[in-house]
Amino acid sequence: MKRHLSLNLGLGATILLALVGAVLFGETALSAAQYGQALADPASGPGEVLWQVRAPRAVCALMVGAALGLAGAVLQGLLRNPLADPGVLGVSATAALGAAGAIVLGAAAIPGLVESAALVGAALAGLLLVAVAARVRAPEALILFGVALSSFAGALTALIFNLSPSPIASAEVMNWLLGSVQNRSWIDVAWVTPALVVAAVFAAGASPGLRMLTLGEEAARASGLSMGRMRILALIASAVAAGAAVAVAGVIGFVGLAAPHLVRAAVRGDPGRLLWPSALAGGLMLVLADLAARLMPTDQELKLGVFTALVGAPLFALIAWRAAREWRL
Repeated sequence: MKRHLSLNLGLGATILLALVGAVLFGETALSAAQYGQALADPASGPGEVLWQVRAPRAVCALMVGAALGLAGAVLQGLLRNPLADPGVLGVSATAALGAAGAIVLGAAAIPGLVESAALVGAALAGLLLVAVAARVRAPEALILFGVALSSFAGALTALIFNLSPSPIASAEVMNWLLGSVQNRSWIDVAWVTPALVVAAVFAAGASPGLRMLTLGEEAARASGLSMGRMRILALIASAVAAGAAVAVAGVIGFVGLAAPHLVRAAVRGDPGRLLWPSALAGGLMLVLADLAARLMPTDQELKLGVFTALVGAPLFALIAWRAAREWRL
């Protein structure tokens, strides 16, 4: 217990440092006098940069990363598969489909409508997954259904590209699908934060069942816990968290897959205790990734989804290689 608490406190302290760095540093360098002006007068020019541009962007990255990390940890525990992430069950793909459809229909001009469409898409996927989980117990069947759902949603998104009446709309969809927290405001933070809290509540309810699943399906049922209820809670938690993340920031891969692996050894593989450290690790990863993307000396800022894939995939390959060596020993 003490080790778990120390891990969470350490991650929390590191997140605070990362947030400070994300607010202080950016593409536009400020002088010491301008920093002082920003602190003394938040309505000044430098104050607007720090508190209305950089701060909400950093906090939004934190919330989105935490949502993806939590969703990944829940799904890896539910499916007993270390390669599971929010994209496995099709939630991210259906949320992206909803947002893409709204953009092509011209809804981007109405504040909050694209985000609402993405959340509706994620909710529909969640309902389908809950219905399937109520009928089948094998995690393999749920994974196969999720893969089919993801492929179908991806095909419909490609169809939207194909039939889009405007190249400008197609460019907007592509720009959104690449994933970014650029130009996000405190309103976007207000979108994702309540959803993260709701997902955390459902994940907490599923936590005892996820822990029992490590003993096997038969042992879990013999424990007296309702495995059907646990599956529903876990699916709702992952759908809400992933849907909110996609609704606010677009499709950002790798975070939900990698964040649980970064902290799994510290909790000794306990899926119940893995949830909160994974959320914190995911938030930290995305804050640092967004800061690095901003500071990259490129003419055009790299999209966050592209950056996380470029940096994260080799890192995850290294983690997988080390784990494979341990399994052989």
